Amino acid sequence: MIDLKEFEVWFVTGSQHLYGEETLKKVAEHSTIIAASLNDAKQIPVRVVFKPTVKSTEEIYSICEQANTTKNCIGIIAWMHTFSPAKMWIGGLKIMQKPLCHLHTQFNRDIPWNDIDMDFMNLNQSAHGDREFGFMVSRMRKNRKVVVGHWQDPEVLEELNTWTRAAAGWNDWQGAKFVRFGDNMRLVAVTDGDKVEAEYKFGYAVNTHGIGDLVQVINQASDAAIDALIEEYERAYTLVPSLQKGGAQYSSLRDAAKIEIGLRTFLEAGNYKGFTDTFEDLHGMTQLPGIAAQRLMASGYGFAGEGDWKTSALVRAMKVMGSGLPGGNSFMEDYTYHFDPANPMVLGSHMLEICPSIADGKPSCQIHPLGIGGKADPVRLVFNSAAGPALNASLIDMGNRFRLLVNEVEAVAPFHDLPKLPVARVLWKPYPDMKTGCAAWILAGGAHHTGYSQNLTATHLQDFADMAGIEFTLIGKNTSLFQFKNELRWNEVYYQINK
Repeated sequence: MIDLKEFEVWFVTGSQHLYGEETLKKVAEHSTIIAASLNDAKQIPVRVVFKPTVKSTEEIYSICEQANTTKNCIGIIAWMHTFSPAKMWIGGLKIMQKPLCHLHTQFNRDIPWNDIDMDFMNLNQSAHGDREFGFMVSRMRKNRKVVVGHWQDPEVLEELNTWTRAAAGWNDWQGAKFVRFGDNMRLVAVTDGDKVEAEYKFGYAVNTHGIGDLVQVINQASDAAIDALIEEYERAYTLVPSLQKGGAQYSSLRDAAKIEIGLRTFLEAGNYKGFTDTFEDLHGMTQLPGIAAQRLMASGYGFAGEGDWKTSALVRAMKVMGSGLPGGNSFMEDYTYHFDPANPMVLGSHMLEICPSIADGKPSCQIHPLGIGGKADPVRLVFNSAAGPALNASLIDMGNRFRLLVNEVEAVAPFHDLPKLPVARVLWKPYPDMKTGCAAWILAGGAHHTGYSQNLTATHLQDFADMAGIEFTLIGKNTSLFQFKNELRWNEVYYQINK
């Protein structure tokens, strides 16, 4: 699983030599206390590392250079305790490649009304020192997160929590590899895209392997490994009788376990962080990977069906961002609608591959025919998903840019059994309402494949999009279709000008 404590953000305080050594000692003392407090805060999932105060062009350039080359540093939190002339920051900001969070705070929460004097004012100048820094970052058109408030404020800690999680997801993409077995589903548009531009923009590579490369590894799985994995299935899930030892379809369960072992071995050997396959390219496989894809997602791998490498990569990033939080993240698809005027809903599912991290209760391990793919009946996990706030996210190649589209939704508990639908599924109500939410999604070119999350918010994805330098569009509780159409038009102009 993904341990975010492997990562660190650097707490960098800006000042200058103008105020003398005593003031600079106080700046360092205060910065050390704040960094230690943030590091100890249970809300922040990564380590926060204090760095010495930067007071010159050379020191600023050096710290930014070090951050770029330190593998486990995923970003910088910058704070100007005193006034830090911003021309000193130009060189460092020009080369800085890690995400930046500007924490607009001050050491003291309250003004000491009876004791405040000019010495206090010279030391505690964040109110205008941060504005000088903010101007330069804006002047250089650098994306960053601005968090305002006292460093002990729970809201500030939650904003830093969100930003650090987004930074972890972004860091995970840098140098990542995703494997596509075969091509994407034939004639489908939205699942395809520019892999060269994606690697340039996002930092991850998509490599294609023929299905025969995978089959060769699958066929090397030993009987002992298959036996051990089936024991794990028996502990974790409720197996239908036909899949139990001695059952009529027990051999199909062994085939499914063999596929999972082969897939996991292939991914580990290639250092891949996710994969995609397609039911149109299964030559040499006995069945489509169902339970294998589900369990690999639950282990933290990205996945999407039908060659959709963009969604596979997005699911992986969402799993990193949500690591350690209650709830899960999964590949998802809007499948069919419930158009009852009094209670309209979307049924989300896929033919096999929904991650059990979003399951409500113990999944059932079942086997059923599949009308596409032309292979043996595949084994899969069947379950309902929990009710509660959630979101769907889609990464779209718009030709001249990538767009990250998010729709906030409210998942609801099923109010009917679905005895003849043998797949994992979730019911949700799109915000702001069914008609507006679906229309806005279609107007924005949103894909039918998404990353579904129970534990991330739109702000996580917005921070992530800012780090990537891509368009972010939100369909939420306050979305107006009139305003949303205008936003899309304005964005089109902006991204034509700001190439």
